Amino acid sequence: MNQIGPVATAEKATYLEVLLLIERLHRRLLDVLKAELDRLGRSDVNNVQTLILYNIGEDELTVGELSNRGYYLGSNVSYNVKKLVEFGYLHQERSTHDRWAVRIRLSEKGLDLRRQISGLFDWHVQALFTVSGMAADELQKVNGALRALEGFWSAQVRFGG
Repeated sequence: MNQIGPVATAEKATYLEVLLLIERLHRRLLDVLKAELDRLGRSDVNNVQTLILYNIGEDELTVGELSNRGYYLGSNVSYNVKKLVEFGYLHQERSTHDRWAVRIRLSEKGLDLRRQISGLFDWHVQALFTVSGMAADELQKVNGALRALEGFWSAQVRFGG
């Protein structure tokens, strides 16, 4: 690891707080999805699988493309795709161009759940701006900061510290 110079204690504390907050926010999103699934009476799908369905959307893609797009762990994606096919949320078929590749897309049942989750997210957006008082430009700044952090971490993975 290259030494850049001394790190201010306050800056390090802020960075570490961001790391913990990102992890907590992801868990909290999964909690929100679990609560919504419970409210909808959906016991055949879990919160992680619901997020996968939401991220597939209207697309047709391979499990590998899904892993790259959603940054899911490969074995978890394969297991979750298998379960989503088993419970009728996904259709899968072998690619005509590459016999090893399996293409997946949402079934009508999957599209229905995705529409319901999209409605939940619509409600979240409205409530975030009206109830919490957050402004749209504040959320854009958060996105910008998170994208910069993602870019930094990606560079660390590719090129080292």
